[in-house]
Amino acid sequence: MPFRSLLSRLGIDPYLIALIATVGLAAALPARGVAAVAVDHAVTAAVALLFFLYGARLSSRAVIEGLAHWRLQALVFASTFVLFPLVGLALTTALRPFLSADLALGLMFVCVLPSTVQSSIAFTSIARGNVPAALCSASLSNLIGMVMTPALVALLLSTHGAGFSGQALVDIALQILAPFAAGQLAQRWIGPWLTRHRALTAFVDRGSILLVVYAAFSEGMVAGVWASLGLGELATVLVLDVVMLGLVLIITTAASRRLGFSREDEIAIVFCGSKKSMASGIPMANILFAGQPLGLIVLPLMLFHQAQLFACATLAQRYARRAAATSSPATHGARPANGPESTLAARAG
Repeated sequence: MPFRSLLSRLGIDPYLIALIATVGLAAALPARGVAAVAVDHAVTAAVALLFFLYGARLSSRAVIEGLAHWRLQALVFASTFVLFPLVGLALTTALRPFLSADLALGLMFVCVLPSTVQSSIAFTSIARGNVPAALCSASLSNLIGMVMTPALVALLLSTHGAGFSGQALVDIALQILAPFAAGQLAQRWIGPWLTRHRALTAFVDRGSILLVVYAAFSEGMVAGVWASLGLGELATVLVLDVVMLGLVLIITTAASRRLGFSREDEIAIVFCGSKKSMASGIPMANILFAGQPLGLIVLPLMLFHQAQLFACATLAQRYARRAAATSSPATHGARPANGPESTLAARAG
């Protein structure tokens, strides 16, 4: 379609437009009363379906094989669940006078989330990196994140006003872990079918996130929390997102080279270790921060999501050009960087 082609040429993720439209809908027509209760029930069902399908798509064998490359997995794990939280703590502590408690909480929440799956793999493929390692690393990150993210919320975010409780763990187990486990059990029978019908899973992935975003921002409109958010504070959050992403990209690149990883492994480490998953993050936030102004808390994550797409798309193309200058595409078994995978990465979340 012409509009989608225009967005692609401008480097704009169409999903960002959908997110903005959803926020606009919540501002104009927020759910109230009975409608709000119905939306909450729909969110619970959508999140359960999302993680059921994720479990059904993920091959247990791929995860087991990926564990063999333990040095790469360890470095990505350290970047995702150690480096990011340390960077976030340093920045939010230094700039505490300039951020509201909810936005500071949102920035820290970004730092304790797992990596993305789709875009990590897509960008690694474009850059001609180690795609199997990226697949395993991103998948393991999300599996571990189901436990690590709530644990880090309890450990680090209590000082930022996070309302974490034992009930949150129960909700995580019921709404995320149980559907995921059911999906793993059903993977043998429905996994191949889901692979052939990616449009369905993409619709559930993105549709569930839009529904949670609508519920969060709708609740914020009804409660009047957005009246306190100024443009200066919004700009500060965006700058901090970009700074966090830039620092992690620099550190993971330097660490990969210092530790002697191959160029292909370096690419997988950089792209898997620098991403944060909005697909996992927003549903988790809906559970972990129930009763708090969720719209403000997930705003840093939405801004970080777009920042990582722009930055990593540029970096992937640079890696691809370097690879093309030293060898033919056939050597790495990869397609040219301007092929269909570029479009995939531009839309992946």
